[in-house]
This record gives sequence, C-alpha cells and structure tokens, in this order.
Amino acid sequence: MWNFCFFAAIAVMLVALAGVFLTGKKYRSGRLFTPSNILFAGVLVSALLLFIPIYINTTKANGGGLLEALFLSIYNMICLFVVNSDFEFLAQSVAALSPALYSGYSIFLSILFVLAPVLTFGFVLSFFKNITAYQKFLFNFRTEAYIFSELNEKTLALAESISRQPGKRMFVFSDVFEKEEEQSYEMVEKARELGAVCFKKDIVTINFSMHSKSSPLHFFTMGADQSENISQALKLMELYRTRENTHLYVLSTQVEAEMLLANAESGCIKVRRINEVQSLIYRNLNETGLKIFENAKDGRISAVVVGMGNHGTEMTKALAWFCQMDGYQVHIDSFDKDQKAPSKFRALCPELMAQNGNFTDDGEAMHQITVHGDMDVETAEFTEAIRSLKDVTYVMVALGNDELNIKVAVRLRVLFEQMGITPIIQAIVYNSEKSAALTGITNHSGQSYEISFIGDLKSTYSYEVVLDCDLEEEGLARHLKWGDEESFWRYEYNYRSSVASALHKRMKIACGMPGIELPPEKRGEKELWALRRLEHRRWNAYMRAEGFVYAPERNNLAKTHHCLVTFDLLSEKDKMKDDD
Repeated sequence: MWNFCFFAAIAVMLVALAGVFLTGKKYRSGRLFTPSNILFAGVLVSALLLFIPIYINTTKANGGGLLEALFLSIYNMICLFVVNSDFEFLAQSVAALSPALYSGYSIFLSILFVLAPVLTFGFVLSFFKNITAYQKFLFNFRTEAYIFSELNEKTLALAESISRQPGKRMFVFSDVFEKEEEQSYEMVEKARELGAVCFKKDIVTINFSMHSKSSPLHFFTMGADQSENISQALKLMELYRTRENTHLYVLSTQVEAEMLLANAESGCIKVRRINEVQSLIYRNLNETGLKIFENAKDGRISAVVVGMGNHGTEMTKALAWFCQMDGYQVHIDSFDKDQKAPSKFRALCPELMAQNGNFTDDGEAMHQITVHGDMDVETAEFTEAIRSLKDVTYVMVALGNDELNIKVAVRLRVLFEQMGITPIIQAIVYNSEKSAALTGITNHSGQSYEISFIGDLKSTYSYEVVLDCDLEEEGLARHLKWGDEESFWRYEYNYRSSVASALHKRMKIACGMPGIELPPEKRGEKELWALRRLEHRRWNAYMRAEGFVYAPERNNLAKTHHCLVTFDLLSEKDKMKDDD
C-alpha cells in the first residue's frame, strides 16, 4: 500500500506538470483545463494518495475502518491547502518506513506543504482582484460601458480611439491575465491608463445586468479565435436579449457567423458583425477610389492585385463592380502562389468570370479579370508577367505578411520606374507604428517611393470605422427605402449590397455622372436612362461577384436571379428599380 500510493502520487504529479506545460501557451480563461487548475488537481490528488496509507495505519491502530481513513485523508488534504495540516505528525507516521521510502515521502510531503498554500493564495488573490473589478464597475453604475471579450491589440486600439471622443465612458476588459511577457505587460499598463476595469473572468461569466438600464452597454467579442467570438456572442444574446440600450459587435469573417447570428434570437440587442476584410476594402475604395479613376490612361483602369487571400480576393471582386463607370474600362490582373487560384476564384464567382471581356454592351457589366496562379512574387516569371501588362494604373499588395508586402511594393515601384509608369501602389501593413514610420519613404537620393500603406490596426479599429461610419449610415438610408433597420444589420446580404450601392453612388458623384446629384424625378430623360443603365451594369457585376448566377426565377438560397441580364432585356418595372 505504501509503495503503491507513493508511486501513484508521483505519477499523478508528473502527469499534472506535463499538462501544465502542454496547455501553458494555448489555454483560454473560462475553460476547465487551465494550467492552474491542472496543477491544483495534481497537488490535490497526490496529497490524498500520500495521506491514505498514513491514516489507514492510524485508524487501524485505533480500531477504525477504511471509510474513516478515507475521510481523515480528505480532511487533512483540505487542511494542507489552508495551512492547517500537522507536518510533524505526518513525518512521524512515515518514520518506520525503509530509509529510501521515508526520504521520498518526506521530500514529497515537504514540496506539497509549500505548493498547496501558494496555490490557495493565488486563488484568493484572483478572487479579490475580481471583487475589486466588480466594485469599480458598480461605482460607474450610470456610465456608458464598452465591454471587450479580451485585452489584445485590436480591442485596445478601439478603446483608445473611443476614449478620444467627448463624453464620459467606462472601458471593461475581460479575460485579462498579467503575464510576464513584455507585450502583455504593456497592454495591461495601457488599459490602466484608460482607467479600465479588468476582469480575469470570461465575458460571459461576468454579471453585467447590474448596470443601470438607462445606460448603454456595448459588447465586443474580438478575440483571436473567431469561433469563440461567435460562441460568446450567442451566449451574450441569450443573457441580455431583454435589455434595452445593448449593442453587440462580433469580429468574424467566417461564413458560419452570418448564419448563426442571423438566426439567433437577439431580442432587444442590436447585433453587428465586424468583417475586417470587407471593411478595409470598402473603406479604402471610399477614400482612394477617385484616384483610381483619375489615374486611368485614356479611360483604361489596369489594376493589379498581388495575393489572393481574403483581402486580395475581396479587392478583385470589389474592383469589378466599383469600376463600372461611363467612359472607363477596367482590366484586373490578380496574382497568387497557389496553382489553383484561378479555379478557386471561378468557383467563387462563376458568372463573373463567364461574362469576362465584354466591352461593347453598355447595358452589361464591362470588365476583364485574369487570375494568375502558380506565381511566386520573388521569381523572374512574376517580374515578366508584370512587365507584359505595360499600362498598370493601380496596384494593391496583400500577401498576408507586413514584411513581404513592403518588400514586394518597393520592388514593384522600382520595376514600374524602369517601365516609365507611375501607378498607385498600396500595400497592407498591419503594424500601426511601422505603417506610420513608412509614410512618405524615400530612397538615398530623396526620391519618393509613393507607396500608400493601408490596413494598420489603429485605422481599422477606430471609433469612426467601427461605431460611427458615415458610409454605413448612407447604406442604411438606402436600405430603409425598402426594408427595416433590423434586417439591415441582421442579414449580411442586405448590409453589403446597400453599402456597396452607397459607395458607388459617391463615386458617380465624384466622377461627375450627369444628373446623379439630382433626385430621379428632376433628371432629364437622357440622364435618367444613362444612370439606369450604369447602375444595372454595376449591380450585375456586384451580384456576380457575390456568387449569383442567372436563372428564370429568383432564389436567394441557390444564388440565382432573373435580372442578371443586359439592361435591354429587363422588364420596364425592373428598369425603374435602378433609378436610385
């Protein structure tokens, strides 16, 4: 019994230490198997195993049984954690063992006598930290609260941006662990500078319902794990669906997010999905779109997209409809290392590619899209492919890595300088400090590279983009002409199509399309029909970019639509829909 319990206790502790090591960098708070829980369980079971033979001997000497020995072992195991166990008694109990076993028992018990109270102290300290956080939260009972599921670079950037707006507000970060890593420590310090309340607990385990009902609560599930963001959002909707003045923002680019959030019962909560990829592309086109048209050569827009990941694919699709404008032709060449990139894009937008190359029918979308697969940006083949385009006017580099994006953008600028052309070049750089430092870069001769760095964290996660986007407001206004506000936020189709329509109308105005600034009833007949044809061209390209194809009957589940034809084949009623 002595040998079995001793070696079993050692085995349990080794397993616990291995579990701590394996989960140390991957655990999430709110889960059962965290490093501290695993270590706590290991110490608990090891202590119990060591105590069992000691108390079997003690109770046997006093005429007791096994059940009494078990309960005494459990009692003393509890005492161990609250610094109330008698080490001297235990040492005397093992004194009669063999020297080797006695030494092992004594050393192991000594370790547990130190480790158990330390774990208890850590738990108590964690408990009081959460109590302090609750007190601070309650103290700001009537203050508008912004509550984040994690403390990370994105949530901190958004909180800092919100803090610069007028008015009093409170910031709450959940799942905050003060690790020793320099980056984690710096984020905690920045959160404290904001006066933020920091909970160690998961966002869904904290009771926020005690806050004043008249004060808004803004929840943000913005962790690195998008599946967890969705899971937390669904739980928050369940917990607070009857609360007024409640807003929920969910960071996710996953298709499942749209379906899950759209079908969940949100009640009074206003739910919005943050698609950072689409947001960046639309925002970029809104800010620099006019330059794309102005830089066209004799009305020809020749766009190059380097990298067909999420951003590159979204940009290729968006350019197809965004560049539909009277007097312009758009040619898009997209490059990716994946040999199957062309096939994957055709599968995503089958009819967009099937309608490629039309520049004669002004009632139909006009574009030429070529996706080049098996193209490594660091090879001579890529260089030759770029040289063959000759008249490039716009470039976006989106290879998924800041360093590589910068390197390729600079290389392309050198190449275009050799070719005697000056296209607009944009590169996605996530790091805000790096993006700011690179703005306006020149070579040793003082020549500017003229590269714009977009998509940095501080710009992407700002108050103006996430909470107060004027383009979204215009999109909502357009949607309200035929739908309600709830359906605009709930269904991605409504949101995306309305915002895209608002964005293109801005470009029509910027490009001076005749009559666009007037309401339809005040446009001349020629202006009215020209704008109808143009809007139908844009709509065709947009719908095909979203994966829709023609069919005699509309079926949104099948992504088919009867209006995906040239303008002249539309019914008179359907032609009128393109007035605005």
